[in-house]
Amino acid sequence: MLCIDNPYIEPYFNQAVEEYLLKNSDENIFMLWRNDNAIIVGKHQNTLAEINVDNVKERDIKVVRRLTGGGAVFHDLGNLNYTFIMGYGEEGAKVDFKKYNQPIIDVLAGLGVKAHFSGRNDILIDEQKFSGNAEHIYHQKQRVLHHGTLLYASNVKDISDALKVNPLKFEGKARKSVVSRVTNISSHLKDDIGVEAFRQEVMMHITKLYPDAEPYTLTETDKREIQELADEKYSQWHWNFGYSPKYGLKKGVKTLGGHVEVHLNVDKGLITDLDIFGDFFVNKDIEPLVEGLKGVEHREDAVLQKLKDLRSSAYFNNISEEELMEAFF
Repeated sequence: MLCIDNPYIEPYFNQAVEEYLLKNSDENIFMLWRNDNAIIVGKHQNTLAEINVDNVKERDIKVVRRLTGGGAVFHDLGNLNYTFIMGYGEEGAKVDFKKYNQPIIDVLAGLGVKAHFSGRNDILIDEQKFSGNAEHIYHQKQRVLHHGTLLYASNVKDISDALKVNPLKFEGKARKSVVSRVTNISSHLKDDIGVEAFRQEVMMHITKLYPDAEPYTLTETDKREIQELADEKYSQWHWNFGYSPKYGLKKGVKTLGGHVEVHLNVDKGLITDLDIFGDFFVNKDIEPLVEGLKGVEHREDAVLQKLKDLRSSAYFNNISEEELMEAFF
C-alpha cells in the first residue's frame, strides 16, 4: 500500500488528486490531506441548494463537486481528510463503509476516545458526528475510492454559516444534505495533541495495519497531470455548478422599484423556464426580456451580463440590472 501524506491544501487540486490516483494507479493507496476553506458537494447534489451563496462569496470559499455521492461538507484546516483507494477484485463491487471506518475508530480508541459507526456513513462520538464518509466504485479498473472527514478542531459556526440555505428556495429531486449535530475530536481528548500530531497517529496506525505500507510522494509528472485535471475540470463552473440535476428556484427581493419574485427552472446549468412576478411598474412588456434570458447559464456573471445586454432597466421602472440579478440566486 502506498501511503501519501499530501501537503497541499488547494481544494481544486486535492479533488483532482483523488481522481488521478483512482484512474492512473493500480496500487492500493491511503492518503491524508486537508483543504483550506472549501465546500465539497456530493456528485448528485444541486450545488446552489447546498450553500449559503452570500456567505460563500463574502468568505471566498471555494465550492467543488467530488466524485462520490452523499451530502455537502465544509473543510477548513481544522479538518483532516482521509482517502482509501483499493481494488475490490473478486469480492465484487459493493459499498462497505465499516471496512474503511474501523481504522479510524481504532486510532481514537488508542487515544482514549470511544467512537462508533452510525450504520449509514458517519462515525460518531456520544451520538455527535465528527466524520462523514462517501464512496465511489470505479468499475473500469475494479477499484473503490473511499474518503471521509475527520473534524479535529474545525470552526463549527463556519460550517453552519456556509451550509445554511433557505429550505423553501429550491425545488428538485437532488439529494439534500442532512443537518447533523457535529463535534470536534479535540473536545473529547484528555490532552489536545493538535491536528498535526493526530495526523501522525492516523498514518502510523495505517502503516502498522498494512505490512506492505510504504511512503509515496507525488512526482513532478503526477503534479503536472493533476493540475491539468484541476484546471480543466475541478475548477470549472460547468462541473461544480452546471452538473447539478434539474431544479427549480423561487426567490423574492425588495428593490427601490418594488418587490420582484423570480421563478425559474434549470437543466444542465441552463435556465429553461422563467417567470417574473411582483408589484413593480414596467415601462414596456417584459415578455421579450423573459424569453431572452432562457438558455443563459445560471451563474451570476452570466445572468448579469445578459440583463445588461437586454437593458432590463429599460423594462422595469427604477430597478437596476444588479438589483434584478439578485432575484435569480
